Amino acid sequence: MPSATRPGVSRRAALGITTIVVMLLLWWLLTAVTGWVSAARFPAPREVGDALAQIVTEGYGNGLLHQHVLHSLKLVAMGFVVAVCIGVPLGLLMGHSRRAEALINPAFLLLRPIPPLAWIPLAIVWLGLGDAAKILVIFVAAFVPSVINTYTGVRNIDVPVMEAARMLGIRGRALVLEVLVPGALPMIFTGLRLSLQASWTTLVAAELIGALYGLGSILNQGAQDIYPAMILVAMVCVALCGGLTTALLGWLEDRAMPWRRGRVAA
Repeated sequence: MPSATRPGVSRRAALGITTIVVMLLLWWLLTAVTGWVSAARFPAPREVGDALAQIVTEGYGNGLLHQHVLHSLKLVAMGFVVAVCIGVPLGLLMGHSRRAEALINPAFLLLRPIPPLAWIPLAIVWLGLGDAAKILVIFVAAFVPSVINTYTGVRNIDVPVMEAARMLGIRGRALVLEVLVPGALPMIFTGLRLSLQASWTTLVAAELIGALYGLGSILNQGAQDIYPAMILVAMVCVALCGGLTTALLGWLEDRAMPWRRGRVAA
């Protein structure tokens, strides 16, 4: 019932806003009012505002703020989408077919423990310092969670459901679209959220090396210039971009699984 869930949602929203306001007040008190935290260690709100105005109007690190944000969003989107388009079908195949799992899983288990950042040197050797190398590293980071969670979702489908599908003669594409994907969808979206988080984390690390544009390049340039306020601006932008893309993914999840809305809200 929508009327029963609104108070709970509004209370959670109010608590979240209150937490943010308290954190901002503490930041202002500790830096600008009392000076207990020096500007060399952590900038005051006014300094961050000045840095934000600078990068929005004059630019910093070879570009304006919107150029850096759009560039980072493009890299994340490309690496994430490619990883999902390959990882989800692969997870469905491995989860459904024992033969496919026996064939693919050994190679997957060999590559899985390698941290995504460990691929950066090899990506640079293969693709240079351009965007292609960064997209490759993002792809590696997003690929593993999408495969693992999709595989787990298929394996967690109730046995009676699979037996009923066999009895009804559901095979091939119909089996995938009508049984495997709906049954594994909650775990698939869990994997997508983890993949998206890994994409943003890896992007920042990849852009710290040899990037002309992007939020990671702002962090790198700010560290070289000893500019804490600009570093914080870039960090907040990463957090906002990550939060907005995660909210978009949550919106898609609600549309794909409308029957879960009431249960989550409760």
